[in-house]
Amino acid sequence: MNVLYISYDGMTDPLGQSQVIPYLVGLSKKGHQITLLSCEKVENYKNHKEKISQLLSSNNIDWQPIKFRTSPKFVSSFINLSVLKKTTLKLCKERSIQLIHARSYISAKAALEAKRKLGVKFIFDMRGFWADERIDGNLWDKSNFIHRTLYNLFKKLEIDYFENADAIISLTETGKQEIKSWKNLKSDIAEISIIPCCADLDLFSYKNLDQVKVNELRNEIGIKADEFTISYLGSIGTWYMFDEMLLFYKELLKKKPNAQFLFISGTDEAIILLRAKELQVKTDGIYVRSGQREEVPLLLSLSNISLFFIKPLYSKKGSSATKLAEILGMGIPAISNTNVGDQERLFEKYTMGELVDSFDSETYKKIIDKIDDLEKLDKEELRKSAVDYYNLESGVEKYAAIYNRLKK
Repeated sequence: MNVLYISYDGMTDPLGQSQVIPYLVGLSKKGHQITLLSCEKVENYKNHKEKISQLLSSNNIDWQPIKFRTSPKFVSSFINLSVLKKTTLKLCKERSIQLIHARSYISAKAALEAKRKLGVKFIFDMRGFWADERIDGNLWDKSNFIHRTLYNLFKKLEIDYFENADAIISLTETGKQEIKSWKNLKSDIAEISIIPCCADLDLFSYKNLDQVKVNELRNEIGIKADEFTISYLGSIGTWYMFDEMLLFYKELLKKKPNAQFLFISGTDEAIILLRAKELQVKTDGIYVRSGQREEVPLLLSLSNISLFFIKPLYSKKGSSATKLAEILGMGIPAISNTNVGDQERLFEKYTMGELVDSFDSETYKKIIDKIDDLEKLDKEELRKSAVDYYNLESGVEKYAAIYNRLKK
């Protein structure tokens, strides 16, 4: 099947490399002809285009990158969308595209226009409640006329996407049920499939670690092998509750005075240490290290438990944390929180770790009292949870089934 995959995120961005390319490689291997249209940030494209181009071409994926503009402010977004729509129509005609797979809301605008003009089927791969994420993440402010107008526009477009898509994909069952509860949505929308953020569990596997490299990395960073270490994987900001994680660590230090906290993050170390000092958290056990994708499993393996708190906001009903799959794949227990995506259901069904339902010292103490037992959880049992629910091959199979259904 000739498929045009549209992503507003770039393939030279970490997200594109972890959450787009692996799926498309799998779909290409199943015989689908994939044309990939993505918006690339100038600096990332300059630094990584050769590597990404080679990876995609070696897997028979036709990459059509366009420039992602950031200025002038506001106007640049409309320019990006205009170029995206024109390029979508051009590629559909030139390559006899049968199906457009649109990743998130901006891409869906281009896909829906192509459907109306050319009759091409399209998949709305929503990735979460985008307009609400802009509000919840303080990227838009409803008191601002422009932001309020954009929010209302995209909430109307959201309904348009749901009512006109030939297939809909949600990351979570919770998100699906939220959509089905909407009174302003037609009852006969396309089937909503659940495909969570999957992970490359060959890369994120404790079984595939090079122990020599692990030890070298441990010595290089200065993390002590005989001390308890928690980790946090990812950037700081927007959705992740940085202060609350630091305060959890502060509480942990009462039980384990020599505990270490490893931030596997591109965030400036000075920012992390400054905030720790402001919260009166001991800093001599805090380490910050960024790493290329291939190095992340090594870094994760230095920890006994991994921690991440996500703001429990409305838009997070549709969120699936890729980091959870990666953590579990390494056989490491996770500590996270309720009211985010499907986490309550998943932590109850599978061996994953523990969830907090509030962010206060008493709640933290209850989890910390269980932390020695958490550390003893069977690594293979934790990994099996990831393999069962977050396996990349399973995600590819689900996408392929949708493609094949729409081909008929």
